[in-house]
Amino acid sequence: MEDLATFATGLAAHPSGYWVAKVQHEVSYPQGGNDACLSIEDGSFWFQHRNAIITDVVRLFPPEGPIFDIGGGNGYVARGLEKAGFPAVLVEPGAAGASNAVKRGLKHVVCSTMETAGFRPNTLPAIGLFDVLEHIDDDLAFLASLQSLMKADGRIYVTVPAFQTLWSADDAYAGHYRRYSTKSLSRCLERAGFGVEYVTYFFWLLMLPVLVCRTVPSLIGLRRTTSVGNMRREHSTGSGVVSLLVSHALGVERKRIQQKKVMPFGGSCLAVARNRNLAG
Repeated sequence: MEDLATFATGLAAHPSGYWVAKVQHEVSYPQGGNDACLSIEDGSFWFQHRNAIITDVVRLFPPEGPIFDIGGGNGYVARGLEKAGFPAVLVEPGAAGASNAVKRGLKHVVCSTMETAGFRPNTLPAIGLFDVLEHIDDDLAFLASLQSLMKADGRIYVTVPAFQTLWSADDAYAGHYRRYSTKSLSRCLERAGFGVEYVTYFFWLLMLPVLVCRTVPSLIGLRRTTSVGNMRREHSTGSGVVSLLVSHALGVERKRIQQKKVMPFGGSCLAVARNRNLAG
């Protein structure tokens, strides 16, 4: 891993073991959200399966340098990438998330937004946006700004929640601006200067549960907020037959994606795209 000074000019070392920018910007994410996620991540089938899908796709479309995991929370994905052999830099604006990531053993952690870190143009070899883009008001402008920071032919990996029809109180609570289809995600990436190499849905098993347990109750006013307890229950499959069925169903999905096949629907979208600015 190169020194972070190679990539950014606006960072200083923090006593907690991460790098920090002098000026911090607010982001559309609930206060306490990182700590809430930390309490469920390691035992969550959702986080585990998403990590498995992400690392599979990164193997299929490998980066040419470290992956800058932007808005990566507590470093769950970054740690998974590093365990899979892909160097990662966590860029997380929340101090709680940055601190939790350091405690998880990540060595390259930046507590900052992209705007305040002072990243140099044409330097980042790869970027990860894992359930981040839906938190950005102007997603196109944000992607275009990232494109200008990336090396020529650099890769970007993106996951987002799927289908606006599945919108619920949970999206509002989480600070989402929208949900995506594979078509709308591809269009946004292409308009920002990227060429899409692969795009698919995943979490096909969750569409009906999300609709029944989140979307419909939200529409009729029975679900107006969420809690850590609700999150923990929804992220657990328990044990026994149910757990085995979920594991099998998601395993089938994973095998298809490992073969670069496309899932026709799902609760999330995933895309891999390449910087079309070949001149850097």
